[in-house]
Amino acid sequence: MLAKSKELATDQVFLDLEDSVAPLAKDTARKNVIAALTEGGYGTRIRTVRVNDWTTVWTYRDVIDVVEQAGTDLDCIMLPKVQDASHVAALDLLLTQVEKATGLEAGRIGIEAQIENALGLVNVDAIAAASPRVESVIFGPADFMASINMRSLVVGEQPPGYDVGDAYHYILMRILMAARAHDRQAIDGPYLQIRDVEGFRRVAGRSAALGFDGKWVLHPDQVEAANEAFSPGQDDYDHAELILDAYQYWTSAAGGARGAAMLGDEMIDEASRKMALVVAAQGRAAGMTRTRSFIPPEQP
Repeated sequence: MLAKSKELATDQVFLDLEDSVAPLAKDTARKNVIAALTEGGYGTRIRTVRVNDWTTVWTYRDVIDVVEQAGTDLDCIMLPKVQDASHVAALDLLLTQVEKATGLEAGRIGIEAQIENALGLVNVDAIAAASPRVESVIFGPADFMASINMRSLVVGEQPPGYDVGDAYHYILMRILMAARAHDRQAIDGPYLQIRDVEGFRRVAGRSAALGFDGKWVLHPDQVEAANEAFSPGQDDYDHAELILDAYQYWTSAAGGARGAAMLGDEMIDEASRKMALVVAAQGRAAGMTRTRSFIPPEQP
């Protein structure tokens, strides 16, 4: 799995020391993760390690060993089961000490905070603001479902009996609002039915539609579906680029310095430009190429 992760078309890879590792295998897993990081081969991917949460006996050793031995090959530490801002502050302090002791730039390694229970969600705003290191806020559905006694054994799916609406809507929106308020990324968690690609696509589309920045994949079969869900369609991308070009023209002296103008049958203004910037940035990041161009009207 460590070797295969270097070949996948993902934006980030996180190497896990937490739930996917049995207690008796923690020490070995830590050594394997350090070796994988120092061997390199991840290209431009963000390299993250998920350590164990602060209620365990492994957290401090995870952080110290990984950062001391592979800090130059590491971008972020993911902290699971964050319940309040003090968990982030404690990790920030430990990271700073290890960075200074090893000659790394203090503050370079980011923190990804995973929200996995009710208390964490209640405190998510403070968690997102707890440190300048925080780069993303992540929804961890499995532990969260257990923490609120949700009646489902299929992680990420609607619980039986919830036949109207989306049982996760409030959770996702609460995380999204906290992330956006503090300029963090909002990331949706895993879909454990790894062979059900259409189910993954449907669930990923839900969080993508709300404005989330990405979603975990647990299997290579989920990668393409995730990239499709979080990239705009060609028509939407072209439309966004047209809005940006048209707005730039109409607000210029050549276009009459207008604050609002028409693009076909659509009125565009500053708010339209801001919305188009989001979609255009997503398309550019995905390597999309526009197929339509804005042609200014001929001047009399």
